[in-house]
Amino acid sequence: MKSFKTGNFCISLLMIVQGLFVHAQTVVTFESELERLSDLKALSRYLEGSLVRQVSSYDTTGGNDDGFGGNYSYLRKEPAGGLVIFDQKGQGVIERIWTPTPTDDTLDFYFDGSRFPGLSIKFRDLFSNSVAPFLAPVADHKVGGFYSYIPVPYKSGCKIVFRGKKMLFYQIQYREYDKRYQVQTFKKQYSARAQQLLGKAIEQWNNEDRSVSSCYAESPRILVKNIRLVPGSTSRLFDLQEGGRILGIELKPPGIFSGMYKQVDLKITWDDEPVPAVYVPVADFFGFAYGTPSMKSLFLGAANAKAYCYIPMPFDKNAKAELIYRAGAGDEKSVNITATIYYSNEKRNAAKEGRFYAYWKQERPAAGKPFVFLQGQGKGQYIGTLFQGQATDGTNFTEYFEGDDSTAIDGQMTAHGTGSEDYFNGGWYAQPGGWAQRLGAPLSGCLEYSLPLGRTGGYRFFLMDKMPFYKSIFHSIEHGPVGNNRPVNYTSVAMYYADQSIAAPVPPTTALTRVYEPDTLTFYTRLMRHLTYNGNLQFKNGVAVLAEKNNASLTINVAEIPKGEYKVYLHQVSAATGAIQVQMADALKVHDWNKLAVNKGNEPQNLLIGDVAVTDNFIPVSVLFKSAEKNPGFVFDRVLFIKK
Repeated sequence: MKSFKTGNFCISLLMIVQGLFVHAQTVVTFESELERLSDLKALSRYLEGSLVRQVSSYDTTGGNDDGFGGNYSYLRKEPAGGLVIFDQKGQGVIERIWTPTPTDDTLDFYFDGSRFPGLSIKFRDLFSNSVAPFLAPVADHKVGGFYSYIPVPYKSGCKIVFRGKKMLFYQIQYREYDKRYQVQTFKKQYSARAQQLLGKAIEQWNNEDRSVSSCYAESPRILVKNIRLVPGSTSRLFDLQEGGRILGIELKPPGIFSGMYKQVDLKITWDDEPVPAVYVPVADFFGFAYGTPSMKSLFLGAANAKAYCYIPMPFDKNAKAELIYRAGAGDEKSVNITATIYYSNEKRNAAKEGRFYAYWKQERPAAGKPFVFLQGQGKGQYIGTLFQGQATDGTNFTEYFEGDDSTAIDGQMTAHGTGSEDYFNGGWYAQPGGWAQRLGAPLSGCLEYSLPLGRTGGYRFFLMDKMPFYKSIFHSIEHGPVGNNRPVNYTSVAMYYADQSIAAPVPPTTALTRVYEPDTLTFYTRLMRHLTYNGNLQFKNGVAVLAEKNNASLTINVAEIPKGEYKVYLHQVSAATGAIQVQMADALKVHDWNKLAVNKGNEPQNLLIGDVAVTDNFIPVSVLFKSAEKNPGFVFDRVLFIKK
């Protein structure tokens, strides 16, 4: 009897311990994940015991076939038909799905080892705003990319089968949860509470008010300061001497931070740390692009006559922020601004929250090496990227944007992307309707795109999908299709939370912050619509062809070209003649006819055709062609404007 009672006692004790363990687990549901879509205050909280990974169609050989041919766009083929594009064991949540190539083929989601799909939906309907809960703007499409942030939780595994014949580009980002969590599987029929939370996220994401009240339910304390910024001086924004958190920073008017020099810096220091947490040109921090305001994201940007930031910034005992107006650019003027600071006395919970850091970087990455957004040792979570790229040659347009992003957490690769615009939820740069204009969504978008100038930029915030790191992070992006082989000038702001800075800030200088203006501006015959072909100047197979002796002209849209005087060249590919004549016209005058010797045959060259002045960006430059030969066969693929 004694032995029997002892055995019963041990079993009972084990059951109690197991019950306590289950009770201590954090329950993850469709509802709890939806709540994170609109709970900005939670952004600073660590998600201990979780790890964000990504499955994508990237070329695993190191090439650039990241979805073009579909060769790396599935894990395996199902015996009964279909392509398996995602197959993960254990518990987790799919937090982001992206593609630029949705189809009407079905996606079947199999949960927890089931033989039957728990969700079947047309691939396109993940983003069409026609099938709940995949509703805009949480699931939407912008600048060529289609994305969904609707969470799809699973308890013990998820397999996704694409029922079409060919899958192209895709990324599926998911969060693994360890045993500290208990995940409940997604169900097509969701609760009224889930519907309410989804509606709240949709309302917040659609709200273009861009105010602190749209981000936080609480009523913060408010500090308003009128500041005169004088070149060569430092002005104090705030100096708080007790623990709390910054909930909002607004600067008015935002236009004073426009311009080509970016001379005003934002510097923030927490808790007497030896290095600033934020040391960034104001224009770069608030998402300006190449001299003018651009970003209007959910909680950071410039809109409604103010530059705004509503990212939560908790601290322990004190916080200091300054605006530093660097002298030396040569055109500085004193300016007046109004700064409004929103804050509370709720100090940081050091066991559960990190401090906010923004790491600014400007660099021309070396050939063969990627550009690193953030690299460092420590514990934290990555929450945002602001990025601008500028080609430094005039021949490869924005091909640097073929580069893939890559992330390693604690020494292990967790994500590999499929292209730079893909990282920002876009698609198809240099294509009309794609990544080709300033256009944004609440969490991501295109800051700028100019084909002639060879520049672009993007932003992306990781709200629900913030990326924890426990020992280290290496977050980078390539520049070029293969081997980091395109010369470029990159500027970035990497935003993260951590216990302390993991990357020493580089103080901005005038040499680093001046907006780069290329000397050579290039129009490409096969890309965008800057060039209009008239009469017997025809567009064929991606190049321009002078097909007959006369009645041929080219119209060049110079709306994106800085005003000034230029020498104009045609990059000749081939010719069946040895000479052509051209006549150019700009906003000032019609130039004389110019007879030019060309390379007969297939020897390429840059052919100088004359000088023009761009004085009015709304008036195009025109080029008339004629030849003494009936079939001149003069072929060119680029038009170059080189500053005089």
